[in-house]
This record gives sequence, C-alpha cells and structure tokens, in this order.
Amino acid sequence: MSAVVDKSPREAAASPESMRTAEPGLKRLFLTLSVLFSFILGMVLLIIYYLLLVVVVFLFNFNICAGFPFLWKSVEIYRSEISLMESNPSLSFPFHFQALFFNFNPDLNPHHLKLSILDQITKLTSDSAPQCGTNKNLTTLSVTLHSNKSHCTHDTNFYPCGANAISAVDFDSADEDVDELLRSVFSGKNIYTVAVVNGGGDGIRVVVGKYRHAWIVGGFDFEEEDDLASRVAEIFVKVFVNGGRDQGLIHGEFMPVGADGRIVLSFNLLNAEPNDWVYDWDFQRIDESVLTPIMEVLGPIANISVESQVLYHTPKSSFSYWDEKQNSYIFNTKDLPFFVNSNEWHLDTSIAAGGRSKILQFVVYVPSAKECPLRLQLPNGEISKTNGFISPMWGGAIVLNPRSCLKDSESKRPQRHIMSTEDLQEVFEVFLGQFRQLFGLKSDNIYVGESGTFHLLPSERGFTEWELDVLSRQHTCFNLHSCVTTLGSLSRLVQSLPRMIIMDEIGKQVQFSLEAAKLAQSNASQGVYESAAVSSRQARSLAEDAFFHPSIMSVSYYSFEHCFAVYSPFFLPVSMHVLLAALREWRRYKKEKAKYLAWKKIK
Repeated sequence: MSAVVDKSPREAAASPESMRTAEPGLKRLFLTLSVLFSFILGMVLLIIYYLLLVVVVFLFNFNICAGFPFLWKSVEIYRSEISLMESNPSLSFPFHFQALFFNFNPDLNPHHLKLSILDQITKLTSDSAPQCGTNKNLTTLSVTLHSNKSHCTHDTNFYPCGANAISAVDFDSADEDVDELLRSVFSGKNIYTVAVVNGGGDGIRVVVGKYRHAWIVGGFDFEEEDDLASRVAEIFVKVFVNGGRDQGLIHGEFMPVGADGRIVLSFNLLNAEPNDWVYDWDFQRIDESVLTPIMEVLGPIANISVESQVLYHTPKSSFSYWDEKQNSYIFNTKDLPFFVNSNEWHLDTSIAAGGRSKILQFVVYVPSAKECPLRLQLPNGEISKTNGFISPMWGGAIVLNPRSCLKDSESKRPQRHIMSTEDLQEVFEVFLGQFRQLFGLKSDNIYVGESGTFHLLPSERGFTEWELDVLSRQHTCFNLHSCVTTLGSLSRLVQSLPRMIIMDEIGKQVQFSLEAAKLAQSNASQGVYESAAVSSRQARSLAEDAFFHPSIMSVSYYSFEHCFAVYSPFFLPVSMHVLLAALREWRRYKKEKAKYLAWKKIK
C-alpha cells in the first residue's frame, strides 16, 4: 500500500496548473503580433495606394492636379490623348435621277409626271426596309419629254431639250449595242437614267444596262401615266438604290470582308478518291482571265488576294442515295450542313490570311466512283442546274462529276485529267454567281418586280457600275458603324482601367481613324461612292488596330474590383487565421503571466 503524503497549503498553491516559477517569454507573442501587423500594414498600404490613385485620377479629370506635382509624378501612368467620336456618323447619299420619254403625246405634262414618279418613289421607299444613307431631301429627279423632233419639254437641266445625242440611239438594236450607245451619251455623269420609248409592239420590255441607265420599250397609252410612273420608280428604287435584292438573300450585316479590309479567295480542287481518278487544273490561266478583273473592280471595297490548291483523299461527311429515276446518287439540301468534312478537308492553309482577314473557301468536289454521278436535289424536287451551294461567311462548293464515271472506275490504273478551258469557265461562272450571292446580289440576270420582269445585262467584270455603287454605299455604312462600335468599346475600356498605359501609336491610330471616317462622310455627301468606301475601310481597319494593339492586352491592366475579387479569396481566410492566432497567443501570454505573478507573490 502506497503511503499518502499530505501537502502543505503553500506547496498545493505552488502547483504547475496555478503557478510557474519562470517569467513567460515574449518570443512567441512577438512573432505572432509581427505577422498580424505586417498583414494589416500590407492591406492598409494597398487600400491607401488605390485611394491615392482614385484621387489623382479625379483631380486630373478636373484639371486641378497642378498643386500636387509630387503626388502626380509618384503614381503617373502615361496615357496618350484619345479623341473620340462625339456621336454616330450620319450618312446621306445624294441620288440624282432622270427620266427621258420619247414619242409620247405632247399633251403629257412633264411636271405632273415628275410628281407621280416622286410619289411612287416615296411609296416604295416607305414600304421596303430603310436603306442606310437614303434621304428623300437629297433625291432629285429630272423629267424630259420628247414628243417629236421639234417638240420637247423639261423641268430641269439634267438632260435639257436640244441635247439630241440620244435621238440617234436605235432601241430596237441588240441590248449590248444600246447599252454602249447610252453610255457614250451619259458618260461622265453620276446620274441614274431611265429612257422610256413609246412604240415597238404591244409588249413591254425593260432592260437594265451595265452602267447607270435602263430603258423601257413598249406601247403606252396616255391613260397609263400611273403605270408608267410606277415602272420608272421601281427601277430607281428597287434596282439602282437597293441593288435588286430579294427577301431571303444575305443581309447587310454579314459582310464577307475582314476587319482589315482584306479578302482571301481560296480555291480548292478536292479528289475524294484518287484511286478512281485524279483531276487537276491550270489555275493561273483562269486567274488572269476571270479573277483579276474582279479583283480590280472590287478594289475600293476590299483588298482581294487569291490562292489555290489540289487535295486528295477528301471524302464528304454526308450520305447520298441512289435514285433510279434520276439515274444518279442524290444528296439534298438537308445534307448540306454535313457536306463539308472538316476533319479531312484541310482548307485553312493560307499564310497570307493572317490577322483579321476574311477567307472565303470555294471548293470543287470530285466524287468517287462509288457515288458518281452525284447531284444536288432542291427542296422542290428538281435537280440543281449548278450542282452547287453557298454557305454565308464561309464560301461555296460545286460537285464536278466526271464525264464517264463507269469507264474510269473500271480501269485498272487511275486516270489523270486536266480540266479543260470550257470546264474551268463553267465552274468559275458558278463561282462568280456564288461570290455575288455572298455580297447580297443576285446570281442570275432576271429581276421580277411588281410591275414586271426586268432583264439585267451582265458585266464582263462580274459587277455592273450600279451594283458597285450599291456595294460601296452598303460597305461604307457597315464600316462606319463598325468603326464607331469599336472606338466606343475602346473608350469604355480605357475609362474603366485608369492604370492602362495608352501609347502614342494608339492615339494616332484613333485620330487617323476619325479623320478617315469624317472623310468618308464628306465623300458620301458628295456622291463619290468609291472614295467613301475606301475611306470607311481605312477607318474601320485603324479602329480595329487600335483596339487590338498588343500593349492593351497586358495582364497588369485590371480594375480595383478585379483586384478585390482575385485577392479576397486568399486574404480573407488567411486574415481570420492570423487574427485568431494572435488572440490565442495573447490570451496564453496573459494566463502564463498571471501564474508567474501568483508564484512571485507567494514567494
């Protein structure tokens, strides 16, 4: 049995739970408090820095920071001055129309006829979607009436009486000859003209030329003044102003032009199965004869470059089925989204299309022997005449079936074919129609309007003069709208990030962009469509260059909210642990200090 030892009251009071014989050290407390004060000091300094930055920016905006030179220099960030567009640019394209009437009754009043045409123009303009830049106050109309060689009346001097050059034009000649003769009469005048000739049979024939004029030939009665005015007004509004666009075509916001004003036309010849046959082409010949004139005529709208390649082992992604009635393999329009095989068709190989250029792919697909001939079936059940389709903002494709599918597939060795000049011409005529559709124009030469069918003369360059006017006006509006949107985004970005460095190069790009935009407005108001398109393209390109400048994309440009959102998930949990550790250490030190004082008192 162990012995029980009784402790005295002094010894019981001096136990380790209530007393300690040594004074507690300050090392642990000092380390804990130093961590806490360092953490608090860092947070306070960070907050003071941002507050000073906000104060300096505030004082700088109100031009009263001259009294704080040291404070300003200590936190100064170089920011070049950026001039911003005060408001959206307003475009107003002037339109000058003239209508010439030949062999009509002298009792027909040209002033009343002018009022009827203007009323029809106003009605057609209000019924259709508003076009950018159209202003009825800037629309002028001239009407000249030639009843015979000796009697002529007119209301304005666009084409005054006595100008008998047009009297020598034989409107019964070939349309191309009439078009060239009218061009010689109206050359150098930026005026849209419609010549109406009374006579030539019972039928009415309407032809729109390659330039800025059209003519109507037919038998008209004196009572048909309203019908005559509606025909003339429809040519002015629907064709010369709107470009003969139908509903369902590509809208104006889908412009196949890159942000830098460049287009790369990539032509690809795809051999689905080279073990059956191999097709090749002489692309340089077609480039010089067909593509070069198109590139030149579209120069004011876009800087166009061309490239080509031949690919092998490129099957399509969609399926086709055999049709006994058509005696061919069929793929319909529902299969078009799956026709392009992105995994096997390596089309995006252009080195010249770097940056923000737009690449338009044009594909000639040669099917394999297992699905030859391959034809496209339209929704109405008919077979497509072009055997091709377009995809907006991507390009177009044509299926080229070999002339003798069975013969080539049965041969032991694959045959190599060079596309003939006639085949190349046919293929690129289809490509030209697809290219026109991508720009929102018609691919055929017929326009069906409310007052009848109009025949549109095609141009050897691919685009007529009045179509180029439409594209120039459309692209001027689109480019200026994009320029204003980009500069507005840049302005909001700069204002939201006070610490962003704005280099002089960015300021100059913004300044030049605004100058180009103002020049485009001036050219548009004077009716110089090509110059307006060139200036607007430069304005958009410079605005994009300023917005995507490499210095703007630095990771050091963030707002205070971004800084708080990034660092608060780290500092808040850490601050709680640091604060609790400091409190716990302070409580421990006070407890140990009390033990020591109690022991010292007893001693």
